[in-house]
Amino acid sequence: MDFGGLIRSIDWYWLASAVMRVLAVLLCLTVHETCHGLAAYALGDPTARDRHRLSLNPLRHIDWLGLAMMLLAGFGWAKPVPVDPRYFKKPKQGMALTALAGPASNFALAFLAMFFCNRVLDGFVTYEGGFSYVLFIFLHLFLAPLSIGLGLFNLLPIPPLDGAKVLGAFLPDRVYFGLMRYERYGMLLLLALSWLGAGRLISGAIQGVYLFFLELCL
Repeated sequence: MDFGGLIRSIDWYWLASAVMRVLAVLLCLTVHETCHGLAAYALGDPTARDRHRLSLNPLRHIDWLGLAMMLLAGFGWAKPVPVDPRYFKKPKQGMALTALAGPASNFALAFLAMFFCNRVLDGFVTYEGGFSYVLFIFLHLFLAPLSIGLGLFNLLPIPPLDGAKVLGAFLPDRVYFGLMRYERYGMLLLLALSWLGAGRLISGAIQGVYLFFLELCL
């Protein structure tokens, strides 16, 4: 096959979709982890700052296995942001607020992307294939759903996800620390739930939040 034939054989639509999905995942995970660090820093913990995790550089946050899982299986993880609860005046509440900052940032990112598309970018989309069209597709169909999905997924009250730490603020210390002892088994439980079809429930929730944001943006 000559070079021209090789170029013609490439599925450019699939390639463009794959690139946009990778970029969306990197942006969602980076914002999520950075906001964990910013929340902890605002509450008095400088650990993330000292470890150079208050950064929008994806390489400081990406776990390559977690990134692959995010792309292939629909859920994954980044390098956990180091947090030392001893710096917090109220450790459990501080951990809960730090944990909540991640999903909250994903919902905010999704809403802002959709708002920008509908209120600003929509008037500049003139033809299919132009920069404004590609940006519209990226923000609306890749970034927003992925960001919503990451936010919802992390709110599940299963260690080591953020939802478990948020729930911990409302639990007695004995119950909370007992729950955290099973953190190492959390990913196995998540894989089992995914195999049992729990992903369909998450997909339905993503669609619900997406449509709600869309109504707010119109």
